[in-house]
Amino acid sequence: MNDTSETPKLSWWRRLSNGLKRTSSSLGTAVADLVTKRKLDRAMLDEIEDVLLRADLGTAVSVRIADAVGAGRYDKAISADEVKDVVATEVERVLAPVAKPLEVDKAKKPFVILVVGVNGSGKTTTIGKLSQKFASEGRKVMLAAGDTFRAAAIEQLKVWGERTRTPVIAGAQGSDSASLAFNALTAAKEQNIDVLLIDTAGRLQNKAELMNELEKVVRVIRKVDATAPHAVLLVLDATVGQNALSQVEAFHRTAGVTGLVMTKLDGTARGGILVALAEKFKLPVHFIGVGEGVDDLAPFTARDFAKAIAGIES
Repeated sequence: MNDTSETPKLSWWRRLSNGLKRTSSSLGTAVADLVTKRKLDRAMLDEIEDVLLRADLGTAVSVRIADAVGAGRYDKAISADEVKDVVATEVERVLAPVAKPLEVDKAKKPFVILVVGVNGSGKTTTIGKLSQKFASEGRKVMLAAGDTFRAAAIEQLKVWGERTRTPVIAGAQGSDSASLAFNALTAAKEQNIDVLLIDTAGRLQNKAELMNELEKVVRVIRKVDATAPHAVLLVLDATVGQNALSQVEAFHRTAGVTGLVMTKLDGTARGGILVALAEKFKLPVHFIGVGEGVDDLAPFTARDFAKAIAGIES
């Protein structure tokens, strides 16, 4: 019995640690180079801080980790493994408060999830994976193809709909996304749907007219249900590094982001950006993705992520 319950955990851990290999390798190699040469001093701590900054952990966290490495260890030899342990401990301390599952409130029917983000962040794929997750839990799910700019996004959602036997509300390419959201929520109410996932067009956070359109989508949804959307998920591409900070700021201001999903952690040496985001915004991180497969989106756990980013084998 134990074996079957442990296997998925290990395979996800393997995917996570492999996915974060670029980040952990760049950190680990740089740290090992530093600590093997000399005893710990202020200059070494400054260099460790620089290594952490290059991995996009952010200034506050990098300073804190370097201070923790130095605590009580001046003029002593320190091993790379000791530094990794400190990195993992401090990263987990930042991430633990934001590692929260996405809770679907059964009292809100349908529970409306609006998914936002810039072009190419993986919104539509994330919606497909979430629809599969909710459907496998026995919930009635509906998808709304609110990215009306891209025919490919509409088709992609329809494919996910067929795969998960989920109805998809879609309009013609170029149709009004706010109207589509209105129609989808109305239909979801009529059909007694449990969860409605609404896709939106990818938009750059600095394009005012597109952000205004997103505000309109939220306003129109509230005409059908004043409490909706019940969750606003911002999908972030980990490979953008520091740019993710301005994305969170802009989307939070426009759409009231309630939680984050980070994708493409397997494609970057800058996975530390999630730590910087947690430190600055304190927004819940619900899921992370380390690949294209349906199983490569998983609930976020602080300890696993901290150990993977530090390169500590589980």
